[in-house]
Amino acid sequence: MDPFVRKRVLPLLFVIALFIVVFVRRNSSPTQVMMLQGTTMGPIPYHVKYISSDGVSYQNQVDSLLRAFNQSLSTYVSDSEISRFNKADSLAFDSPLMFPVLETSKLVYEMTNGAFDPTVGPLVNAWGFGPKKQPSADTAKVDSLLNFVGFDMIRFTPTYAVKEVSGMYLDFSAVAKGYAVDLVGNFLASRSVSDYMVEIGGEVTCHGKNENGEAWLIGVDNPKLDITNENIAATVSLDNRAMATSGNYRNFYEVDGKKYAHTIDPVSGRPVQHSLLSASVFARDCMTADALATACMVMGVEKAVTLFEAHKELDAILIYSGADGDIHTIVTSGIKANVHYLLFPEASNSASQ
Repeated sequence: MDPFVRKRVLPLLFVIALFIVVFVRRNSSPTQVMMLQGTTMGPIPYHVKYISSDGVSYQNQVDSLLRAFNQSLSTYVSDSEISRFNKADSLAFDSPLMFPVLETSKLVYEMTNGAFDPTVGPLVNAWGFGPKKQPSADTAKVDSLLNFVGFDMIRFTPTYAVKEVSGMYLDFSAVAKGYAVDLVGNFLASRSVSDYMVEIGGEVTCHGKNENGEAWLIGVDNPKLDITNENIAATVSLDNRAMATSGNYRNFYEVDGKKYAHTIDPVSGRPVQHSLLSASVFARDCMTADALATACMVMGVEKAVTLFEAHKELDAILIYSGADGDIHTIVTSGIKANVHYLLFPEASNSASQ
């Protein structure tokens, strides 16, 4: 090789080789599976799993975020924003957390013709599913409380909210877990975490891939443990989607042999009684999925199917008791390819989208 060429080319080749080594080392650094867990909203457990390239734990940040969430939206915290609003007729927001939940609640309230209604709080308390846990409902009281129910009587802007009827009571428990899931997921995304799973009390959002490079596999609880020992009714793979499940199979009480379910119909003012056992809803965000799952439990099977036929961006797994006494499953077509296991047979008239 010509000495002049050697003098110019060899240093250049060295620099290129060094760049390649550094690039390969940076991009082949081992990833770590990080796991966070704790409790929030009282005894509700949460689990967070994410893939990290630097091994940073966000346990403290997540706990701090969830404490701030409770201080804003928990009816069990006496001086939370929502508790102060329930004691007054208006509220100037202290945090940025109130407006998004009001906005989503209005959207789902209108989408479901009032089947989802956060102002159902007085009825929730009267039927013994609020903070006091003491049922005190009778026909006269229920009819009286219905005068205070109707989300369209709540006016709000990004900075404050006002009641049209004094004495109205907001209860966001039907979307609280889903909303908290979104907040934790958004926090991880803000830290450049692209592969994560966040679960709070059964509501979950999944983004990217798990440690095996596959979509996250999530189970749907079996609502009929009394007839089968299987804990899981379905398994679903999720990527960039959220799932929330609602059902009356755990939260109920019994008086004189009659079961009272925790899902209250905002129109009748009474606990629902129909064949739908559980509704798992799939949406881009978990707060919307959570609200819609509650609405499905109010509407029942037929109205829920109609809802998903009208909204192609949403999907659901509905488990219900058929007229033949057997348990059946309805799976909307948008999620079918992601369902890997069903405990109960799929109904022949499953909703299509």
